[in-house]
Amino acid sequence: MPETLRLRRVAIDTYHENVAYLHRDCLAYRSEGFQALNKLEIHVNGDGPPVLAVLNVVDDPAITARDELGLSEQAFAQLGVAEGTPARIAQAQPPDSLGAVHRKIHGERLDQAEYHAIAQDIVGNRYSKIEMSAFIVACAQTGLERDEVLALTRAMLDSGERLDWGEPLVVDKHCIGGVPGNRTSLIVVPIVAAHGLLCPKTSSRAITSPAGTADTMECLARVTLDPRELRAIAQRERGFLAWGGTARLAPADDVLIAVERPLSLDSPGQMVASILAKKLAAGSTHLIVDIPIGPSAKIRHTRDALRLRKLFEFVGDSLGLTLEVLLTDGRQPIGRGVGPVLEVRDALQVLRNDPQAPADLRAKSLLLAGHLLELDPQVRGGAGQALAEEILVSGRAWAKMEALIDAQGRNREPPTLGALRHEVVADNDGIVCAIDNRQIARIARLAGAPLDPGAGVDLYRRLGEPVRAGDALYAIHAEFPADFRFARAQAARHPGYRIGEPGTTIAEEGVA
Repeated sequence: MPETLRLRRVAIDTYHENVAYLHRDCLAYRSEGFQALNKLEIHVNGDGPPVLAVLNVVDDPAITARDELGLSEQAFAQLGVAEGTPARIAQAQPPDSLGAVHRKIHGERLDQAEYHAIAQDIVGNRYSKIEMSAFIVACAQTGLERDEVLALTRAMLDSGERLDWGEPLVVDKHCIGGVPGNRTSLIVVPIVAAHGLLCPKTSSRAITSPAGTADTMECLARVTLDPRELRAIAQRERGFLAWGGTARLAPADDVLIAVERPLSLDSPGQMVASILAKKLAAGSTHLIVDIPIGPSAKIRHTRDALRLRKLFEFVGDSLGLTLEVLLTDGRQPIGRGVGPVLEVRDALQVLRNDPQAPADLRAKSLLLAGHLLELDPQVRGGAGQALAEEILVSGRAWAKMEALIDAQGRNREPPTLGALRHEVVADNDGIVCAIDNRQIARIARLAGAPLDPGAGVDLYRRLGEPVRAGDALYAIHAEFPADFRFARAQAARHPGYRIGEPGTTIAEEGVA
């Protein structure tokens, strides 16, 4: 009979992974043959389903005593019992779906049932992060056929809840990322909602970027809202800008993203499945997808963007989602700010019709909003962008944004720009002939964004502009000295700007 241990809550956030802690001198550890990184079944209250966790072994009784079973925050919450509750542990059987992962590692195609089983086991915490990493790398390296992408999308979609708004036209837009700034959602959603189309925007927090839509909106209002609140706000205001984590939408995707982030993997098939599963789970019926193209964007060539567009269209059409893909200019950051506070500044300048508003952010937002407005049967084809501009110029978009902020819960103490500031200057005379999106994003993240909302990069110069030696190219903002040093050191190694001789040709990348 397995030894009974007392449960202990260990205040460690293990980020989408259940972790159990046993003392090295625990009788159960010694007698049952457990080893570090084994998976355990944890049983409480008789016949209830067990919780699975990965074992860590500790030597400090202050963390877990010899007669205790320590559990990370997530695992403890899943059991839903009090500290001190008796628990039994046993070796966990490997999930049956792991065999499919091994087949994928060897380059074989998987079917719908196999992807469904993998997704359900991931949500059920039956996979360790090591096993999920193997699955992600296998999908990225051996590739996914388009039918596999469809199967993975369906599996992610079926892993959680689906919102139903009870309307035939629910619109949204999504950018695949890779371009800093680009905070168009904060402008597009108020425009579209002001027109009356339902645009419930559920967004993730930043994965590898210096800011996500939810991170940026959080500077202005609450974004952690439960489904009941989201529904009430959408019915009243025709939209919102919120974090999607509370609604349990495609939760298998959330877990996989947590593993993809440190791996810096974002393969086309997994990206399409992730985006479309989330949008369908959020109740979208019509979607605009923005694919920026540029030398340092996620998609570097038009031919690759066209292949990705076909994949989006195939999966969207197969799942009943009306979808349009726009190929846009991704050669440089959009707007001036990179980081939550700076990106909020840019978006509000556009919404308020400030003469200092970034022209590129305004233009791109109107383009995307125009395509969404043309989904309204009452809007004539080709008239959407002019209508979007009228809504913006009239002040209706700004009024709607104010209403959304109040409905979600205005942030009465909004974060401020980081006080530590350093300007990066040009080394020589010439013109700006290249801006490295990845490098600018990396500097902003080293400065502390998005965890420190006031950290980031404030851009002064754009492609094609002339500069003289000593002119400021951008400013780094940070809150903490260590982050400030890291960001400055990275900018000194590679500032992210290339200054060419006057007359240098700036390579164009075609967009449709």
